[in-house]
Amino acid sequence: MISRYFYTIRYLKLKQIYFRVFFHLFVPKISENFKINLRVYKNKFCLPVQKKTSLLNKDTFHFLNSSNSLSDVGWNGKSNKVSKLWRYNQHYFDDLNAIGSSKRKLWHNQLLKRWVNENKVGKGVGWEPYPTSLRIVNWIKYKLSQNILSSNSIQSLTLQARWLSKRVEWHILGNHLFSNAKALVFAGLFFSNKETEVWLKKGLKIIKHELNEQVLEDGGNFERSPMYHAIFLEDILDLINISQVYPKSIQEQQVKEWIKIAKKMFGWLDTMIHPDGEISFFNDAAKGIAPNLNELKRYAQRLGVNYNSIKFNKIVHLQDSGYVRLTSDNAVVLLDVAPIGPDYLPGHAHADTLSFELSLFGQRLLVNGGTSEYEIGLVRKYERSTKAHNTVVINNKNSSEVWRQFRVARRAYPFDLKIKELENFTNIICAHDGYKRLAGKPIHKRNWQFFDSSFIIKDHIEGSFKNAYAYFHFHPSITIVKNQDNIFKIEMSNGQQVDLYVKTGRPLIEKSYYSSEFGKRFKTQCLKVALDKKDGSCVQILW
Repeated sequence: MISRYFYTIRYLKLKQIYFRVFFHLFVPKISENFKINLRVYKNKFCLPVQKKTSLLNKDTFHFLNSSNSLSDVGWNGKSNKVSKLWRYNQHYFDDLNAIGSSKRKLWHNQLLKRWVNENKVGKGVGWEPYPTSLRIVNWIKYKLSQNILSSNSIQSLTLQARWLSKRVEWHILGNHLFSNAKALVFAGLFFSNKETEVWLKKGLKIIKHELNEQVLEDGGNFERSPMYHAIFLEDILDLINISQVYPKSIQEQQVKEWIKIAKKMFGWLDTMIHPDGEISFFNDAAKGIAPNLNELKRYAQRLGVNYNSIKFNKIVHLQDSGYVRLTSDNAVVLLDVAPIGPDYLPGHAHADTLSFELSLFGQRLLVNGGTSEYEIGLVRKYERSTKAHNTVVINNKNSSEVWRQFRVARRAYPFDLKIKELENFTNIICAHDGYKRLAGKPIHKRNWQFFDSSFIIKDHIEGSFKNAYAYFHFHPSITIVKNQDNIFKIEMSNGQQVDLYVKTGRPLIEKSYYSSEFGKRFKTQCLKVALDKKDGSCVQILW
């Protein structure tokens, strides 16, 4: 346990450690002076991405595929019925700007009044910086979309921004810090006096720095999660949106840079989606949390930010973030040859190094396990594990030491990546050192061979080991039947037939599950192949 803490803390930045202590010891006091004017805006706020309805009636929320009444679970406090993430969603107020929100204005007005009256400044989950940031943005979006905020809500919004300006999450950094900065920009533009100019200046400074830090040269978000990448891209589009509402309040060059970065991020996201139009599941990822690519494209078009979808070459290597896309007429393969994330911020990382996902004939065939919850427990532990991904487990250990909800101690680093396009196939080789900490110092080496109508996965372990298993998780719509000892017949939901051969290694079909969304877990099957200590394993898929 001591070593786990050591290897977790050693990667943190000094400012994270300092501000973690500061954050818990220092509780700011804020003025309740409400003499702040609203800035006059010249243009209408463009229609943002509209999320699904989450307010079922004036008292009932639906988040993460779970419904609960406010009267039953309240705003704060522990409840066996709801998770911390569900609580966060309560305080976001996404429904103010959701699909059909105009039909729920009466409920919204009642809910806003309740929130102001029942959530005292600085008290409870709702005043944590992250939900405060999202709520500030949603309330301002709502007001700028020709809706009415009461004087009490406006006063509360002032206090929320004032509080947030003193509770910026320097101890977490990453997407939390960016969301804090975005909210300060929104509040700094929405209100107008010397204090709010400080908010605006502070927010813009953080955003400028964090865009350089968090968006890699290939357009990927540095946390290597397609879901959080899409959330981050929506944040940038929102910033472009509000800059158009208050023209000349932000330097033109900075807005141009946002547009340039948004286009790069579109290219990365386009590369990392499956033919069904939804994201791949590397690190924390699930459908239904972030807007999908088409929703983001439509939003960008409304803003005048045009992005044309990529016509993919056979190989696309996202070199900076560490993913590879292989494409043929009937197949799309996405390979993970990436570090698990930034060393100082691996909170959304899974132990998925050298995993991959495969779609055939427009449908998902091999999938990583996905993410269904963030709570401490066996589910979260499993979903972050190496076993839940299409890669190799050695000695029943994880390739990276993921623990609790968002912690990682020693972690895997990929190396010796080689990509060669040969006459009849593409050959990709990569290794990682995540298991080198174990006795025998084993190194996992994987070789993918991609043909027009087949795909071969070869795994080999250098060094000694007790046992090693390659896992291949099938989408729940797939039917797999053992035909002979090492030959399997796969039937896809559209009737297409696929053959799978285990050429080296000992195969076994196990029960597994797949989480496509938070709050949803589907039973499925997994092929588990025991690696031969000398020859490793070799699996071929033909279509």
